[in-house]
This record gives sequence, C-alpha cells and structure tokens, in this order.
Amino acid sequence: MSTVTGVYPVFNNVFKLGADKTSAKTVADMESFSIAIDGNVEEWTPMEQEGWKRRLKTGCGITISLKGKRNVGDTGNDFAAGLAYKTGQESEAYFEWVMPDGTTIAMENAVVNVTAGGGDSINVEPLEFSVMSNGKPNITTTGE
Repeated sequence: MSTVTGVYPVFNNVFKLGADKTSAKTVADMESFSIAIDGNVEEWTPMEQEGWKRRLKTGCGITISLKGKRNVGDTGNDFAAGLAYKTGQESEAYFEWVMPDGTTIAMENAVVNVTAGGGDSINVEPLEFSVMSNGKPNITTTGE
C-alpha cells in the first residue's frame, strides 16, 4: 500500500493476523474497527506547584477491536475465529496494522479475544474480536 496524505477512507487501513509474521493474512469481511489506548498516569501535587497537579504517563496499552462477518475458508478470518475457545498463550497471535500513512504497529504476542458470533436466522454470521497488546509493540513510522 502506498502512503497517502490528507483525508482518506477508513478502508485504507490494513490488518493482518496469524500464528507469526510469515503466516499473517488479512482478515476478510471486516467492516469496522476501533482503537482504545490505555495510559497509566501517575499523579502528584507538589507544594511548589501551588495546588496544581503534576502527571507522568508511566505505562501504555492498546486494544484494537474489529467487527465484521464470519467468512469460512478465508485464512485470516478462519484463524481469528479459531481463537474463540483458546486460553493462555494459545490465544496469542501476531498482529499487524498498516495505517494509510505507512505507519505500522506490529504485536508479536498479542492477545486475541473473540467477543461475538450468532444472530437471527436471516443475518449473516458476525465475527468480532479484540486484539490487545502484550508487551511493547514494534511501531514503525514513515521515514524509518
């Protein structure tokens, strides 16, 4: 994917999932995603700040949630769905997010939590899952 400037459609983001980097594939039929960044912030109020708080971000975590449809036969979709009933290290996977500007966030041992399936008889089966950082991800920005 080439890098883009300016505004862009959300579908220009690419997500890959697999047992490792070499086997990671895009997950077909994903319709939306959301990101939650969890920062750990320590606060203190020293006297010389005259009642104003000081803060320092001391930790960070990221959760990327994807929602779409179950597509049996697609390698990435099958891999994600197959993690639904795994626990411990068996629920870990390689995850990669390539943003439209070329920035890549790669997580070697991300925790994958499948959160939804099912539906009405006239619905298409959903597949929803969250990918949570498990240690520091490898973040590569454009120009690196």
